[in-house]
Amino acid sequence: MTGTLHRAAGLAVLAVALAGCETDRGELREWMDQSRRTMPPIKETIAEPKSFEPFRYQASGETDPFSVTKLRVGAVDGARPGGGIRPDLTRRREPLEAYPLDSLKMVGNLAQRGTTVALLQADSVLFQVRVGNYIGQNYGRVLRVSEEEIAVREIVQDAAGDWIERDTALRLQVQESRK
Repeated sequence: MTGTLHRAAGLAVLAVALAGCETDRGELREWMDQSRRTMPPIKETIAEPKSFEPFRYQASGETDPFSVTKLRVGAVDGARPGGGIRPDLTRRREPLEAYPLDSLKMVGNLAQRGTTVALLQADSVLFQVRVGNYIGQNYGRVLRVSEEEIAVREIVQDAAGDWIERDTALRLQVQESRK
């Protein structure tokens, strides 16, 4: 009995599906004609594409900007603005070169055998500094030590990458006495 019921239901669904497939498309054609009449025509013309001209590289005889030969030419000429100043990278580094110059404080000085020795503080540790010692991270060399300050000449790179000398000083830090 269930098999007959399934067949009857399948035939009913098939009949409904086939009833929707009508061959008369008159309504569709009528709607399309009406839409064409009410729609304004497109009169805008599309411009032709511009012709493409590829770029021609004509600097083949000049120095390649990405080549290291450009750097070698500058080094051979010797016409560097810094006059060939360079830090000595082969010498042994000193302990105070690990600190930036602005983190070092001159807290005092001593007189030893006729020369003035400055006392610099870095991370709560005192260091003795003499003329010729190196301090700071920019290859700073101590030029002069006096009771009030230490004169330092640093070797830094400018914006063009050339090494230049820059003079600076560390002044004695006077602490106020506690009352």
